[in-house]
Order: sequence, then C-alpha cells, then structure tokens
Amino acid sequence: MPSNAGTTRLVIVESPAKAKTISGYLGPGYVVEASFGHVRDLPRNAADVPAKYKGEPWARLGVDVDNGFHALYVVSPDRKQQISKLTKLAKEVDEIFLATDEDREGEAIAWHLVETLKPKVPVKRMVFHEITKPAIQAAVANPREIDRDLVDAQEARRILDRLYGYEVSPVLWKKVMPKLSAGRVQSVATRIVVERERQRMAFRTAEYWDILATLAVANPGEGPRAFNATLIALNGDRIATGKDFEPTTGRVRAGAGVVHLDEGGARGLAARLEGRPFTVTRVEEKPYRRRPYAPFITSTLQQEAARKLRLSSQQTMRTAQRLYENGYITYMRTDSVNLSETAVAAARRQIVELYGERSVPPEPRRYTGKVKNAQEAHEAIRPAGDNFRTPGEVAKELSAEEFKLYELIWRRTIASQMTDAVGSSVSVRIRAVSAAQEEADFGATGKTITDPGFLRAYVESSDDENAEAEDAERRLPTLVKDQPLTAEELAAQGHHTQPPARYTEASLVKALEELGIGRPSTYASIMQTIQDRGYVVKRGQAMIPSFLAFAVIGLMERHYPRLIDYDFTASMENELDEIAGGDHAAVDFLTAFYFGSANGAGDRDIAHAGGLKKLVTENLSEIDARSVNSITLFTDEEGREVVVRVGRYGPYLQRALPGEQPAPTGEGEEGGAQGDRAPIPEGLAPDELTPEKVHELFLGGAGERKLGDDPATGEPIVLKSGRFGPYVASGERKSSLLRSQSPETLTFDEALKLLSLPRLVGVAPDGVEVFANNGRYGPYVKRGDEFRSLDSEEKMFTVTLDEALALLATPKTRQRRAAAPPLREMGADPLTEKPLVIKDGRFGPYVTDGETNASLRRGQTPEALTLEEASEMLAEKRAKGPAPKKAAAKKAASAKKAAAKKTAAAKSTAAKKTTTAKATAAKKAPAKKAAPRKASTSTE
Repeated sequence: MPSNAGTTRLVIVESPAKAKTISGYLGPGYVVEASFGHVRDLPRNAADVPAKYKGEPWARLGVDVDNGFHALYVVSPDRKQQISKLTKLAKEVDEIFLATDEDREGEAIAWHLVETLKPKVPVKRMVFHEITKPAIQAAVANPREIDRDLVDAQEARRILDRLYGYEVSPVLWKKVMPKLSAGRVQSVATRIVVERERQRMAFRTAEYWDILATLAVANPGEGPRAFNATLIALNGDRIATGKDFEPTTGRVRAGAGVVHLDEGGARGLAARLEGRPFTVTRVEEKPYRRRPYAPFITSTLQQEAARKLRLSSQQTMRTAQRLYENGYITYMRTDSVNLSETAVAAARRQIVELYGERSVPPEPRRYTGKVKNAQEAHEAIRPAGDNFRTPGEVAKELSAEEFKLYELIWRRTIASQMTDAVGSSVSVRIRAVSAAQEEADFGATGKTITDPGFLRAYVESSDDENAEAEDAERRLPTLVKDQPLTAEELAAQGHHTQPPARYTEASLVKALEELGIGRPSTYASIMQTIQDRGYVVKRGQAMIPSFLAFAVIGLMERHYPRLIDYDFTASMENELDEIAGGDHAAVDFLTAFYFGSANGAGDRDIAHAGGLKKLVTENLSEIDARSVNSITLFTDEEGREVVVRVGRYGPYLQRALPGEQPAPTGEGEEGGAQGDRAPIPEGLAPDELTPEKVHELFLGGAGERKLGDDPATGEPIVLKSGRFGPYVASGERKSSLLRSQSPETLTFDEALKLLSLPRLVGVAPDGVEVFANNGRYGPYVKRGDEFRSLDSEEKMFTVTLDEALALLATPKTRQRRAAAPPLREMGADPLTEKPLVIKDGRFGPYVTDGETNASLRRGQTPEALTLEEASEMLAEKRAKGPAPKKAAAKKAASAKKAAAKKTAAAKSTAAKKTTTAKATAAKKAPAKKAAPRKASTSTE
C-alpha cells in the first residue's frame, strides 16, 4: 500500500523477523523497525534504580504503593541501543505506526514505546491477526488509538506479580532456602503438581482378576469369526474393576456390591467354564456420531503438540512464533475458537478439492469456547491467508519442526469444517453357566465407522497412551439374541490399580485453563519457570515435583493458603479481565490486594486479613523453618517417624522415635547413611520413597554400604554416595568410582583397586616417582609436572614403568586418543530424522545428532534417556542458537586488568614518594597544636 506522497512512516513491530516480513508488504515511504519485545520494565535489582529514586522506601519494589501504585519503569539495559535508534528514526518521520501484537502485552509495549520515545509526530495503533499482504494493508488503512484499558490491565498484572513475588519470596529465603521465588501463578501450578504427587504417595495398589474369553461363531458371514469378551458379572453381581477400589487403602469401596476375584478364583472359574455352552443374551446397536474438534487455541495447540510431536510448551510457542512472523499462521496467543468468514470459506473450498463435496456440511460450523472469560478478539490459530496453503506446498520452506506444527494446525483447521464421523456401536452380553451352576456374564463392544467424515483429516490424541483412538474400529460378527457361541480360549487375567497419572505439560496447561488460571500468553512461561526454579523436573513427559516444592507449598498452605487458593487466583484473573474491559479500576484492585481495603475486593479473605503486606510481615515469626522443611512420610515398624528434610545440599531422610531429638539440620546432609540419616539419591521421585525403598536406603542401598575390611589396615571399606557421585572410603583414603563402574555391582576387590590409586608405577632413572591415577579428564600417568593420558581405565592398574616412561617421552602434540565409541545409539530424531547417539564428553554424557550437542540433565542417565527426551533437548539447544563468543570479552578483561595493575602500581609509587616527602617535611617543621576534630558525615 503506497504511502501518501512525501510522507514517511515508521512502523514499529516486536521482532526483526516480523519486521522483515512486513517490510516486504509495504511500499516506499515506510520504515519498519523492531523494538525487540518489551522496552521498559520494573527495575530488576538495586543497580537498575535511577539515582534520584534510590533513597525512596519503595525503590526496592519499583512500585510506590502509597501513591496510587505508581510504577517506576526503566529501559532495559539490552534495549538502550535500540531505543536510541528508534528515537532517532522517530525524529525523521512524519507518522508512527505501532504494530505490536493485539493483546494486553502488545498494547502495553505500544504504550511503553510512546512513553519512552516521546514522539512529536502523530502516533497510531496498527493491529492484525496474521502477517499477510492483505492483512497488513488493511491494518495500515484502519488504525486505531492505544486501548488504555488493555494497558491498565497489563500494568496491573505486572505490578500484582511484582508485589506477590517481592513480598512472598523473602519469606521462602528465610524459612526454606535462599534464592527461591514465589509467583502468583507459578506457585499455584506447583501446588497442582505437588497435590498429584501426594495422591501417588498415598496410593495403595490393589490386585483384581477377570477372565478374557475368545469366542467364535459357527457361520461368520462377512464379519470376523472370533472376538474377545470380558467377564463382567457373576451370579448377577458385577465383577470388580479398578474404579471399585479405594485409592488410599487398596480395598474395595464400602457398599460397592461387587465380586472381587483373586487369581485362584479367576483361574478356578475359567476351569469350570471350559467346554460349557455360551449364548448371546442381548444385542444393542446404536448410531455412532462424532463432531469435529474446534480449531486450536493456545492451550489446545500446546496439548496436542505435546501428545503428537512431543514438544514442550516452550518449543511449541517458539515454533508457532516463527510460523506467525513469517506469514504461515495467524496469531498464536488466543483463547478464541472463532474463525473469520474468509477462513471458513477457505477451509470449505479446500475440503471440496481434497476430500469431495460430501465431506462439507451444508452450513459452516461455528464453535463456542469453553474457556472462562476468554479475552481479546482474535481468531483461532489457523493457516494464514484467504487461501490456505497445504503442508505439501510449504514443506520446502520450513524446518522439520515448523513443518510438523504447521501440518498439525492445517489439519485441525480443515477438520473443524468437515462433516461428522458416523457409524454404529454394538454392545453384546453373553452368558455361560459353569459346571457348579454359576452364571457368568461376559460383555463385548464393537464400533463400525461407515463415514469417517473429519477423521480423514484429523484425529485428536489422548493423555492416556492406552486410550483408543477415535478412528479405531472394533468389528464384531453379526450376532443375534440366543445365538450359540463356542469358547476357544478362557484366560484368567490379572490387573493392578494404577495411581493417578502425573501431569505432563499438556495436561497441566489444561488443568490451569479449566481452573481459569493464567492466560494464553503465560502458559509456556509458567511451565518453564517451575522447572527453572527447581520445583519440577521432567522425566520423559511426566512432571515430577521436587521435595523443595513440597517444602514451599507446605509453607504456603499452612501460613498463606489464600495466596495459592485456586478460586482466589482465578478471581484475580477475572478482575484483570474487568480492568481490560473498562469495568474496574486498577488502583482499587491493587489496593485491596496489598493493603486489604474493602474497595474493589469486597469480602475477599485476603482483604479481611489486612492485605498481602500485613499477611507476610505479621505472621513471619509463626513459621517454624524446621517444620516447613520436613515432609513426613510414614511411621516405620519400630515406631520411628520417617521424614524427608530439605537441607542445604539437597533432601535427605531422617527417622526418630517420638520425643527423640535427632542431630540438628545441616549435619550429615551428604555422604552415606549416618544412623538416623540417609541421603536420597538424585532422580528418585517422591512417590518412589516407599517403606521398602526407605528401608533399603537406611541399610545403604544407595547410601552407605560396607564392602569388607581392608586386609592391610583392618579398616572397613565403605561405598558411599556423595554430592559428586558414588565413592569408596577407608580411613582417610577416598576414591571415586570409575565411569565403567556402578554402585550396584561394585565388588570388594574393585574397591581395593580403587583405593590403591594413585598407584606408584616405579621410579624413573633420574629418581622421580611415576604415578598412575584417575582425574577429571580420565586416566593418566604422571612424572613430576608431566602428564600423559592413558587409553583405558584398566591401564591405571597394569601399566609398567617402561610403558609409562615411553608414553611420557611422547610429545603432547603427537599424542592422539582414539575416538571412543558412543555410549548408546538411539535411532533417528523424530523431528530431523538425523541419527542420535549418546557420547561421553569432558563434562559427562551428552546427546548429539552430529551438529548439535546437549548435555544430559541432572537425574538423566544414558540408559534411561528416551528418544523423545533426546529430541526435545536438541530442539531446545538449537532454538537457543550458538553460545556467544567470549574471546573478545576475555581479551578486554585482560587489558582492563593489566591497565588496573599499571594504575595501581603508579599510585603506589606516587603514594610512597608523597609519604617520604611528608615525613621529611615533618622532621624540619615545628610541631603544631592539634586542631579540633570535625564531626563526620555520611551519605550512605
């Protein structure tokens, strides 16, 4: 779209990628530049606070809570250069268009740009849902003003989160551990994960049995001859299934009225049914119909990308951001399932082209979102443009990860406008009477899809990997009442009840969404934050809370329950929505939250408690740090209470009889089991601390284990687990296990060999001793200050003096170690299809595809790492890009250091000369009466 003659316009977007795409759609007279996201924020630390505010009592918060919650915004240090560039450009143009994203964050960025640049020319707000030429030209032609209500809502959210974090986090520092953080949403998300783990810890499994019968018909016709049916009732009473058991006791629920079969009962009944006639007693056939799924919103996209593509929330949003900025999809932060008229028309046209007219319903489909208080006016996430490009058309333009996500979005969008899947479902009941006259009822179900409709394009996945897909068919023979059947096999099968599944990122996002907590723009950052803080670790897709999370949530539940209450947190989201809609004042909302004023918060508990400020200051003395950092597990058979203590060096077990006082926290937190203490091995999940496992740990299963007595000294040789891994110790001697050794299989003889290190190989002709030892970079031989690597760990114990001297005589530059074989070959990366291997590196094992490397995280082992985890790790590493080079920084630091030394030396010399001169003058001058000393002043 051409600019007015002679008019120059500056268009400011958020990212360089977006700027590049948009600049191609605008004609001459437009300058498109990026702000690189947020340009201003509250001060991160004291160093960010401007000098004139440093003395203010509220400077630490960055919010003047006593004067209308005025926020102190500072330009981020890494944005100052770009702000200077934008300021210069703003002076050279006739008009400015702020083209940041059309949500609260984007609106706030636009406002911050105006406040920072202070332009003298007209400023307009330019908004769009997709980055295509028609959309950009329409946005330029129809600008609007900055929506101050949206800005107020975002500013209130930012201040709210600052108040919460800065007031509650110090409580955690004092009572749990330094450098912890609390957050309005992150703490609630952590609580959800902790509560699920508590359910798993309290869970008691139960065993139950049934019978699987393989039944056959005499004349199958067109259908299958045989099918499976499961025992569902005995003598009219239902057979117990998993739902009939109490999760915390493993017993059948009271009043369930079911038959609980054990192994003997099931096998005996199966035997008594052998050779008995089976008869169909009931056949029910119903029509089957399944409507398509709504188009993607942010949360459902993250869920499906996790299930189908094994992407984390962060990976999904980063990839979607690239697709949006390059014009492939519409805006990806939305909770609206609505599609525009042009999008519906594009989808229907494409369905006819690809699947035929029968796949398009007579009327376009409209969807209603289920998200409470869905905000903004965005569309659902869909392919960009008025004519959707198929995955095949964009395949060569996208990376493997981008292509898979685009295809997912395209399929979901197309499917949303297709016909229902239809068919029929059949339910059959079959009875057999045993030799003991027991009436055994079996059941079978079938599903036949006559028209797959939208299932041709898309089938949604489930969080339950064992769940049946929507498009799966189960065909049964054509059966009628009283039809005889033959039992070809009767197999008793056992089952165990399962604890509730751990949350994945996908299911946790879903839970937050259902509770009305968080918003589309925050889900990915919440998932990342609780992992970065050490509250949650991922094992495969499962999210496991740490004991640190247990301590933090335990403190919050006991002393600040309202701050992590689900309804209360959701109500704050609702009030922020009201601010965005212009129906509520931000100052009233913040006042009620912080000071407890009745304005705006009505009968909120936190307001009645005096607000956040009073809550965290007055109750601090009531919090017992030892109690907070103790997680009770159970009482053992000897009556000792077993607890997990969260210590400085990690969690550890402790047990004591009632009234018994164990050693104070801080002692014995590392090393092996010490009487009433035992370390918890890294990577062990809370629900895995069963009584059996705890007993094993106290015996030394993963802590301290005596291997025998040293025949030379008589001292015990003990295997221990320390902060830096397993090691053996005897008296004052210690030695870490070799990379090829494991604590579980270490023998007494191997421990003796380890304690022989460093091994004296012999004495060189010049009288210098030669040693073999194991070091940070592997096995080596040493003579004085000369080192040479050995090619195997075993050589430390077998290398002769002549071999060592020959190796030491080899110049270092000529020594080449053969490349070690990979620890494990994993197969092809699901995203890039490159072969993945795990190698042993200088800093431990890492996974690589030949181009990108990613170190294994804490708790991960080469044996247990899954292909999906490895793919995710490499994708995250690729997304971060190459590490910045430090050579220039080191060189500058060295030069600065040298200059500082030179200056210090010059000052020292000058000071000596001055001192000498003063001393000489003092000897010559007559003594003077001492002047009265002035009162000192200080500006500190």
